[in-house]
Order: sequence, then structure tokens, then C-alpha cells
Amino acid sequence: MIDLRLLHTLRVLRSEGTVTATARALHLSPSAVSQQLRQLAQQTGAELLRPEGRVLRLTPAGRVLLRHADVLLAQWEQARAELSEQGNGTERTLRVEGFVTTMASLLAPMASELLRARPPVRVVIHEADTRLGYQRLLADQSDISVVTPHPDSPTADDPRFEQRPLMDDFLDLVVPAGHPLAGRGPVDLAAAAEEDWIIPHHDQDRLIQALCAAAGFAPRRSHHSNEWPAVLSMIGHGLGVCLVPRLMSLDGFPQVVRVPVQGSPPPLRRVLTVVRRGSAGQAVVAAGLAALRARAEVLTQRAAGK
Repeated sequence: MIDLRLLHTLRVLRSEGTVTATARALHLSPSAVSQQLRQLAQQTGAELLRPEGRVLRLTPAGRVLLRHADVLLAQWEQARAELSEQGNGTERTLRVEGFVTTMASLLAPMASELLRARPPVRVVIHEADTRLGYQRLLADQSDISVVTPHPDSPTADDPRFEQRPLMDDFLDLVVPAGHPLAGRGPVDLAAAAEEDWIIPHHDQDRLIQALCAAAGFAPRRSHHSNEWPAVLSMIGHGLGVCLVPRLMSLDGFPQVVRVPVQGSPPPLRRVLTVVRRGSAGQAVVAAGLAALRARAEVLTQRAAGK
């Protein structure tokens, strides 16, 4: 009988590439990960991995086992879902990941709502960018991740995950009050081609570069901060402009102005919910997904002015 825990370790290794990175993702020592991989090879009677420098590559046998592992682990998540229906009504815990601009707008209201539910659900929130969000799901360190996919993200049909659109978060050009573009209607992004740009965190930076390239220019990268309040403060002091998602509130920054950007569609980032395949039927996960959808609908209607 194969230990599902060992299959889980092999699946994380496929994502991370090295024993050290896998150990870090699973909060284990490298020696413990190596021992688990040896145990799995012994249980299957097959060579599953072959070292290439510091990276471990899957052998053909390893790829066959992983294909079945994805099915078996999804079935295990479904079994957990059925078992969760036999709960005793006590407080339950849901672990949720989200990128920074979801904290106040999506995750905190969702956590508050679930805590008032009967029976209550205690939500533990962890900030994570898209890559880390997928990693922590795979390592069973979270139950739901709210992400914005980028070119390196798992594909939509990845057998390890169930990914569903949550909302479209539109991006506005944010400029200093008194800027020539302030107060105008929707503008072409190319109108900011000669501006200095404040560069935000990595995921948003990649999106901005792609959108500006599609508009025919490369942004002049003058300043950088990973923190949105710092970005908005620099804009307010006249140091540059930035594309800012509508999930990021401008409250407390009266010296900055949103300018809508036109396009078909206008610039946006797609926001997804991601869970391990088979886990969406677990009671607390289903409750969390429903609460996130309800909150996203409120935000979408608010953004549309309804």
C-alpha cells in the first residue's frame, strides 16, 4: 500500500524541482524529504527520479506514478469533503491565501461573514503572491488561494487544481491631482508613454510592462516599491504615474486621481479562486468560495456604479 503522504511529497517536488525547495515548501528538512522519496521508490519498486545537477528529473516511471497520484489525491480530497459532512457543528477553520489588494476588499469581509455563520468558520488569512499561492495550496498549507494568473502559472486544465474566475479587476491610470490627464474621460494608455512610472510589486510590474508594450511603449521606470501606500504617496508627490487596480482603495490619498483607460476590453487582471482538485465540496471550502463570490459581486456592482 502506497502512503498518500509520499505521493504528495513527489507532487510538490515536481513543482519545486529540488529537494531543498521541496523541504522548504513542506516545512521539512531536506533529509526528511529525501527519506520520503526513497520510501516511495521502495514501495513502488521503480526508479522514480534521476539527478541532473541539483535538480531531480522524473523518470518515465515517475511520470506514470504522478499521473495516477493526481487522480488518487483528488479522490482523497473528495473523501475529506464527504467526511466533513459528518462534522459535529463546532467551529471550523479555513486557510485562505490572497495577494495584497485582496486583503481589505475581499478576504477580511469574507472572514468576518463566515465567523458570524452558524456553525462559525474561523478564517486564517495569509498574504501570498500568485506563485506562492499555488505552492502553499499544493503543500496543503492553505485551502483557497485567490490569485491573478501570469504566464508561469499552472494551466487552466492542470489536474492538481480547480481554478474558477472570481472577478475582473480593472486597472486605472493613477496620476497626481492637477496632472493634465486628471479629470479627463477615458484615455489611451499611450497618453502616459512619456511619464515617469512608479513600479509596484513583481506580479503587477509584469502586467504593467505587458500592457504598456501592447500600447506601443516601454514605461520609464523611475521609482519602485512593493507597498501600494508607498506607490500612491510617490504619485501624490508628483514623482510619476502607475496603473492601479480598483481593488486598491485610494482612501487617505486625496492628492491622487484615477483616470479610466479605454480599450476593448479596458486593462484588467482576472482574479481566480484556486483549490486543490476535489476539495471544493468540503464544507468550509464551499462556504469560503460562496462568501468570496458574494463579496466579489458586491465589488463588481460597486465598480460599475450600480
